[in-house]
Amino acid sequence: MARTPGQAARRDPDWEGVRLHVVSGKGGTGKTTLAAALALALAADGGRVLLIEVEGRQGIAELFGIAALPYEERRVASVSPSQLGLPAGEVPAGGARAGEVLALAIDTEQALLEYLEMFYKLGRAGKALQKVGFVDFATTVAPGVRDVLLTGKACEAARRKGPDGRRRYDAVVMDAPPTGRITRFLNVNSEVAGLARIGPIHTQAQAVMRVLRSPETAVHLVTLLEEMPVQETVDGIAELREAKLPVGGVMVNMVRPPVLDAAAVAAVDGDHREEVALALGEAGLGGRSRQTETVRAAVEPLLDPLLEQAREHAERVELEREQRADLQQLRLPTYELPLLGEGVDLGGLYRLAGELKRQGAA
Repeated sequence: MARTPGQAARRDPDWEGVRLHVVSGKGGTGKTTLAAALALALAADGGRVLLIEVEGRQGIAELFGIAALPYEERRVASVSPSQLGLPAGEVPAGGARAGEVLALAIDTEQALLEYLEMFYKLGRAGKALQKVGFVDFATTVAPGVRDVLLTGKACEAARRKGPDGRRRYDAVVMDAPPTGRITRFLNVNSEVAGLARIGPIHTQAQAVMRVLRSPETAVHLVTLLEEMPVQETVDGIAELREAKLPVGGVMVNMVRPPVLDAAAVAAVDGDHREEVALALGEAGLGGRSRQTETVRAAVEPLLDPLLEQAREHAERVELEREQRADLQQLRLPTYELPLLGEGVDLGGLYRLAGELKRQGAA
């Protein structure tokens, strides 16, 4: 069932017990933006959340308006319910401590060197391999190894514990590769099967898959109410299910509010030229004259553009209705996020996080 923007009541979260949230989506749907918004929403009640980027685009740094992220976990934001626009009555008595979001841009070379040191104790030899280009060669020739390293880092963070025995992070959010590659990226067992059937790489892949297929993981897909993104979402979910990977929710981004009500949309195909001309005249767009001919002449240039816009809007509303119906067939929690006309700055990011929180995504 779809949750729509602007709901007054805050829902109970849909993903209790999930610690690793993997966010994917077709390019251009805003998956990085919604991954960051989800991290803020998850942290809002005082939690500690790690936001991970695996594609090397530094999209997270750009969203938060900070310098490029190094290969280390850094605090990028603090967040409280009030910052997300949640009504005061929903904040626990006595107030809630601010949560925090840390971010990590995983560098494949550094991750492989870390891996070689951990399992093979190469130390300086590993750095020498980096200098001669071995690391880049290995991850290019054997992309399955690269995916094990990237997913393994996220899984390790999701299960990491501090000296007190408690989990270091309440949740980890991964800004993952696009929908067309997400199943292959996460299904690391099949990716490394031809490379290593025993040894540390095989063992690492097995450990990663135990986390990715557990109830602690959910793979969310971001889409738009457009034919191609919705179809890619439907196909992506089918692939995830076939690979036995845990499907999460669908985040519908950039939803535009309808300008015309249902009756107006249904009436667009009729001949309403005279009615529209009369309405424009009554609204004062015909000038000060009260003579019918003069008023009609004044509003005439407006009629065709207005009627054409109405037809285009009606077509869009109908297309979006069809796409919603296709998404409903998936029978997954669905969250609708509004189109921010001014673009997504830091304030917009917090607004999207508030919408996700209200609708039960966090």
